[in-house]
Order: sequence, then structure tokens, then C-alpha cells
Amino acid sequence: MVVLAGLAALAVLWLATGVRVVQQYERGVVFRLGRVRGVVRQPGPTLLVPIVDRMRKVNVQVVTMPVPAQEGITRDNVSVRVDAVVYFRVVDPVLATVDVQNYAFAMSQVAQTSLRSIIGKSELDDLLSGRENLHRGLELMLESPAVGWGVHIDRVEIKDVALPDSMKRSMARQAEADRERRARIITADGEFQAAEKLARAAEMMDSTPSALQLRLLQTVVEVAAEKNSTLVLPFPVELLRFFEGATPKAGAVPRQPAGSADEPAAAVGPGAAVESGAGEPPALAEAEPAPAAAVVPPRPEHTPHAE
Repeated sequence: MVVLAGLAALAVLWLATGVRVVQQYERGVVFRLGRVRGVVRQPGPTLLVPIVDRMRKVNVQVVTMPVPAQEGITRDNVSVRVDAVVYFRVVDPVLATVDVQNYAFAMSQVAQTSLRSIIGKSELDDLLSGRENLHRGLELMLESPAVGWGVHIDRVEIKDVALPDSMKRSMARQAEADRERRARIITADGEFQAAEKLARAAEMMDSTPSALQLRLLQTVVEVAAEKNSTLVLPFPVELLRFFEGATPKAGAVPRQPAGSADEPAAAVGPGAAVESGAGEPPALAEAEPAPAAAVVPPRPEHTPHAE
């Protein structure tokens, strides 16, 4: 009995040495005599056959892997340095354990080569502004080998794009010129709209003279509100128009009322129109100048010299 009890105790201790605990973020791949068992051990306690079974735990958490900066030349011949970050996780612990020696190192190398390939296929504008397409392209390039290793790519992002100093200065000048162009366009558009509004206001005031007078009174009120001691009032435009219509033009002779043929014609000067009798066209009377009289200077008288 004592021997049996001792054997039973040894058996219990032997089995106890085969108890393993798998964490929630892990999966267990069991090798029995060097061959993989088909069942992956889930989180919790699990029992292995001592000496015969060996279990390897695989982390299934999302791994954040930074990709070192890679130098390359874009399709438009610009030298850049680009670094990225890859987020992946193991979805098949057996493949990640059996088919690849170190899946993390393998993913790092594939990410670097894929990043250099993406740089050579893209232009500088794509690297700076069209990164969403680059992220999808880089993710597809990494997904193909990762599937065979039991790894799933969750996300790929480009972190930074380093440009040469000369390219930075060129881009700064280009951006400044573009901002100046937009500012000039906005200023010109504002002036054009203001000119249109002023032209429409001038047309409305021209069609309604009272509006011009109201505007004049408004201006006077605004000037008077500033406590100025001197007010300058413009001359009314209507009064100027009245005097302009009442004053005859220079060189014009008022027409005489039509009278009888017996009335003598008025004397007119040179270049003036003369109205003759009824039915006769007016004629120009030109006064011929009288010939100038010759002026003979007086001849001096001879005065004898006194001897």
C-alpha cells in the first residue's frame, strides 16, 4: 500500500509538471515529439504530457513596428527620405511559428523594401498630399507575403517626408507666389464689384434727381457731426442747368419776328446772316474794306543859314 501511494503521488507530481497557463493575449502551439498538434491551445490552463509535449506561446496583440527612414528618388527626380509605421497582428499562430523563423524581423524587412518601391513609383505631390492612396498601396504590398506567415496587416501610415533644403526653399517661394496671386485676384474682384455697384448707384441717382439731393443732405449731416466750423456746399446742379438753357450760345443772333416787306433790313456785320423778304434765302453781306489813303509826310522848308 505504501508503494502504491508513493507511485500515485509521483504520478500526480509528474502530471502537475505538465500544467501550463495561457494568457488572454496569447495562443499556444503544442509540439509533440517535434510535430505540431492540430489544436491551438486557447487562454486558460492547459495540460501537457511532460517530456513528450512542448508548447510555444505566440502573442496575438497588435504590434507597432516603426520602419526606418528610407532614401529614394521619386518619379519626378526628387530625392526624399520617408519613414513609416506598420500595425500588424498574428492571426494564425501555427503559420507564424512554423513557416517563418522570426515573423517580426521578416515584416520589418518587407516593409523597408516596399517603402522604397513606393517612393520610386510616386511623385513628390503624391507623397505630400496624396498619402491615402500610398497607404493603401503599401498595405497591399505588405499583405501578400504576410498572409503566408499568418500575419494580418491592420494599418500602414507614412510618418514623415524629409526634403532637401533647396527643394524646401523652392516650395516656399512657390507657395508665397500662389498666395500673392490669390490675394491679387480677390482684390481685383472686390474692386470690380465695387465699381459695378457705384455704376448702378450713379444710374439710379441720374434717373432720380431727388436722390442726389438726399445724398447731398446726408453728406452735409455727416460733415456737421464732426464739429467742423466750415461747411462747403456745392452749387445746385438744377440751377446751373436753368442758366445754361436761358443763356444764348456765343455767336448766335436772335431771330427777328417776321414783318412786312416794306420794313428796311437791319444792318449786319461781317459773317452774320441777314433775313430778306419772304421766300428769299438769307444772304451774307460782306463789307469791303475801303482802301487806305496814302499819307505823305510834310517836306521840310529850307531855312538859310545865318552868315
